[in-house]
Amino acid sequence: FTDLYTGEPWFCYKPRKLSCATRTSHYKGGYQKDLLTSEESLLFQSDVNIKVPIFSSGPDRVIVRPLGHAEMDSLERSQSLDVFPSGYYYQDEWRSRTQWIQHFNKSSDITECLQGKVIHLFGDSTVRQWFEYLTSFVPDLVELNLGSPKNVGPFLSVDVKHNILLKFRCHGPPIRFTTVFSSELHYIANELDRIEGGRNTVIAITIWSHFSTFPVEVYIRRLRNIRRSVIRLLDRSPKTLVIIRTANVQELGPEVSLFNSDWYSYQLDTIMRRMFSGIGVYFVDAWEMSLAHYLPHKLHPEEIIVKNQLDAFLSLVCPPETYYSLLRGIHNQMRSLLL
Repeated sequence: FTDLYTGEPWFCYKPRKLSCATRTSHYKGGYQKDLLTSEESLLFQSDVNIKVPIFSSGPDRVIVRPLGHAEMDSLERSQSLDVFPSGYYYQDEWRSRTQWIQHFNKSSDITECLQGKVIHLFGDSTVRQWFEYLTSFVPDLVELNLGSPKNVGPFLSVDVKHNILLKFRCHGPPIRFTTVFSSELHYIANELDRIEGGRNTVIAITIWSHFSTFPVEVYIRRLRNIRRSVIRLLDRSPKTLVIIRTANVQELGPEVSLFNSDWYSYQLDTIMRRMFSGIGVYFVDAWEMSLAHYLPHKLHPEEIIVKNQLDAFLSLVCPPETYYSLLRGIHNQMRSLLL
């Protein structure tokens, strides 16, 4: 089942009495378990060497000071991969060190921001959480029943009054949803090539979790195809906004630690950030947002974390006028008057 456009290979065992053309569904076959030897199992003992709290030996509090001029200047390096940590929480609100974030606490603010726009969400269930949050929080966004499986999609919500179109589609294989119709296995690169783009088109992509059981070369090949399509899209429609949602940390039981560990996800995430740097896309740092919050780590973060991710996303769609840019504007006006 190699894709003719991207060259992405995917193989299945041929049934004895059926042709490959009869394939209708894609589903996961589960994981091979009991991979550890008895000696290796000693490295994964709850309350002994995993799930053991590490207490601080230094100060137990942090003092947050206002931004200085040098730090305000550093915001001009927005989306830099070298800023670590990329932010912190204060009263459950994410304070980024790489972008100015507006907090969209009212549904009307989100509607005003997204009015007249088409939003495409591509990827796995962690970006599907964005679709679910927006559809439930914004009353005028009405989800249309497409008859899609609950966890798979595709999904579509429409706000006719404010001309908003919100879409979600899962990425192509490998994908570990229970069952997906084969006809709905669309590669992100191909979907991007079908989008006209423009100033009212917003695209969010996340792709990482379903690649945790595959060699890194498989992931790199996928990212390369998506990167080429993003570049083609931005070449024909430079005003299109493309945003990448990064990976996030998750709960790690003994078995999950073997086939979906944060360590491997972090390696994939590092590759992804480098792959998409320097081509005009933006990042929502879901990794830092999930890592820094006091709630337990989960593959699907709690709503307050998803809300902060969307605040960062919407602040890229509708950038707030910052205090720094206001001061710079006043400075330029005064300078022109003096000259």
